[in-house]
Amino acid sequence: MVSVYRWRLAPDGLATRRQLRALGLRPGGQDVVAQIERPRRKRGPLVAYLYRIDRARPVRPMTARRAAALAKANAARRRCPACRRDAGYVIPASLGMCTPCADAPRLAA
Repeated sequence: MVSVYRWRLAPDGLATRRQLRALGLRPGGQDVVAQIERPRRKRGPLVAYLYRIDRARPVRPMTARRAAALAKANAARRRCPACRRDAGYVIPASLGMCTPCADAPRLAA
């Protein structure tokens, strides 16, 4: 059972994943220690999981091979499957193709 804190009332020594990353750290396999709940009006509360800062580990450094693999994956996300061109932006999953290819049937009609 994890402790639940209200928004902005978590004790010192705990941080979210984003806060750890800003410090150059990562959770490093530790379990969630607590959570913060931020109330919302018409929906359930927003939940953020907290980790202990003293048990966090440093972020692994980016190697040349990891950087190359990341660049290749990002390039694949920019390539349109219809026209096979680099769109210059990440293709939206809702369209599945670049904007000119998605608009072509609408413009032809």
